[in-house]
Amino acid sequence: MTFYQYFVLTLIIVLTGQNLQAQPFSSCSAAASNPLLPGYFADPTIKKFGDTYYIYATTDGIKLASGAPQVWISKDFVNWYDYMLQIDLPQGLNNCWAPDVIHAADGKFYYFMGNCEKGCNIYGYVSDSPMGPFRPINGGEAVIPAGTARKDLPALDAQFLVDDDGSVYAYFGTWCTSFGGMGVAKIDPTDMHTILKTSFIPISQIPKAFEAAYPIKRNGKYFLMYSSGDCRLSSYAVHYSVSDSPEGSFRPGKNSPILVSNADGTVDGPGHHSILKEGNDYYIVYHRHDNPHSTDGEFRQVCADKLIFSDDETIEKVEPTHSGVGFLSGKKECATSLAFGANVTASSSYHLVAAPTAYNPKEYDYVYFAENAVDDNNGTLWKAASARLPQSLTIDLKKIVPIKRVMTQFEYPTFYYQYKIEVSTDGKRWQLFSDKTGNRRCGSPMIDDRDAAARYVRLTVTGIQKTGMLPAIWNIKVYDSLFETPSFQNPESKEAPGTPSSDRLLVDFRAENLTFGTPKTPIPNKGALGGHFRAIGKPKIVSTEGTKALYLDGNSYLKLSAKAPASLDWNAPFTASVWVMNPEIGMRECLMAWNSRENMLQSSYAALMYGTGNYGAVAHGDGAVDLSYKKVPEKGVWHHIAVTFDGVVENVYVDGKLNAQQPITLFVEKGDILIGASGEPSENFTGYIANAQLFDKAMTLNEISDLFAKTKPGKTY
Repeated sequence: MTFYQYFVLTLIIVLTGQNLQAQPFSSCSAAASNPLLPGYFADPTIKKFGDTYYIYATTDGIKLASGAPQVWISKDFVNWYDYMLQIDLPQGLNNCWAPDVIHAADGKFYYFMGNCEKGCNIYGYVSDSPMGPFRPINGGEAVIPAGTARKDLPALDAQFLVDDDGSVYAYFGTWCTSFGGMGVAKIDPTDMHTILKTSFIPISQIPKAFEAAYPIKRNGKYFLMYSSGDCRLSSYAVHYSVSDSPEGSFRPGKNSPILVSNADGTVDGPGHHSILKEGNDYYIVYHRHDNPHSTDGEFRQVCADKLIFSDDETIEKVEPTHSGVGFLSGKKECATSLAFGANVTASSSYHLVAAPTAYNPKEYDYVYFAENAVDDNNGTLWKAASARLPQSLTIDLKKIVPIKRVMTQFEYPTFYYQYKIEVSTDGKRWQLFSDKTGNRRCGSPMIDDRDAAARYVRLTVTGIQKTGMLPAIWNIKVYDSLFETPSFQNPESKEAPGTPSSDRLLVDFRAENLTFGTPKTPIPNKGALGGHFRAIGKPKIVSTEGTKALYLDGNSYLKLSAKAPASLDWNAPFTASVWVMNPEIGMRECLMAWNSRENMLQSSYAALMYGTGNYGAVAHGDGAVDLSYKKVPEKGVWHHIAVTFDGVVENVYVDGKLNAQQPITLFVEKGDILIGASGEPSENFTGYIANAQLFDKAMTLNEISDLFAKTKPGKTY
């Protein structure tokens, strides 16, 4: 079936409501059904059009939930396939937050999403298909602007209710506790964007409401469900209120909150949900944090559980499970993965060890074992020990069997992975099953078909779209038969694969090589990157306490003529090292920066700092992920300060000893290399720097100790 044929079939099903008979997109799930999707997605909206389920969600795990918009598609609620939506976004917008999709009376599909980059507004789009492409409505202007229904109220998290008489209502708002409630807008159903009327639901009617409104009508009653707490923390939870009218007044529901973190911490921060009605049954589809927390609580995953109404006004408490709800629409024949529970080995596995964070109160001590890739669980990953390529997984099926299909769910469905699959009867002689080493198409699952007979299957990752991303797989499944899968594919990317690290000293500045007084520029960079430093302002080479150093007065710094290389892009490993003496410690003083401050969404910036406050040690563009010193280095004393990052954990060392650390994923863009500045004048450093180094590799503790000793500045007397 071609994409066009699938598109037409989907459209026929949707528009006619016929339940056409077809082979299911189906493999058996032998383990947990929660999380539902293999990847980081949040704020899910579940829809069923015809006989097909669709999940529209925020693409999470990428700089403040700024991943490309997707839709996940399933025929059975167990096997999901992702598709990258084509949406004509306004120029300058990156976020598609908390989408909702309405199949309107005119037969078209309307996609609504929130964005805060030009004010917190709701934008709308229309298509003839639930898969798009979507084009703007209302001339591309916001459908629900910020300040609708209440002055300055952010118009985010809009969810729509189509009432029995055809009236359309949008419920929206975030930071609702600060604004005193949520907004409601009655929308003209003939164009799906003209606001006919607005109203406001006070917080007294929806206690503790923070965001994530979800309206549902049942047996003549209007339920307004919502989330409270902080979406990054364990406090996130689902509540509800009930009304006899779509605009209220609402009365708080019994049992609230009905969905909360569980006692053992394996379900953390559940919320921002939607509801699916299947026959007489209801299901709540929500997100929860990944386990263990990757970073800051914004690596969320979609789950589903049963929702029970005990009477016309009461929702029972939801038990969040790992088993999920399994097959819906009746269990169909399905194929079982031969790889499930098989013996598997890996070229390496990452061992995450880190101190507690605000998002994870317990110490991290977790191994991303190879067997995680064959447990049919979307909540467990195999992750290689580093971004160094190639990395491989080898599965032992115990006996020689027919192999017709391998399906692989890589960590990020929105980025492409380059790989090859080989098979062997004896583990020594290998035959190529599939060559995707030149692949530039993302997707989940990646599907590779061929006829073979083998005992061993080996998948080798040779490239990844983004620099510094560690090879990681949710699940790899092996089948001895074929079954129907969707024919649609995501478009190929024009972006080249990420650049591997060179493991070199790129930047090496040493004041000891310079003469006293105003330095004569250009100053050669002794590191492998080359280029020369240009003095900005009036720095000086001086002797302080017998140590030759570069003195910066808060208005001066050094700028390297060569920009940071591609090997320092995105999530690349690095080490930055500075010998420094700070006479007075302020809130923000930058020792070294090497990436762009433009588009500073969360985790999209990194700079080594020496100061107090939340980004006293390392700045990342958002207080939620900035790193402070556990103990701020003493002023007026020479210190060696270094930061290392291996793609998963960031460590800050002071005088060769670990001072602070955190798990984090970065999304930086290479930029100017600055010593004593970040590009923001208020962050310029005032004090003395003896030397500074920058590497495109992550040093170990022993290597930091050696660097501490080898770069210690000598005395000038």
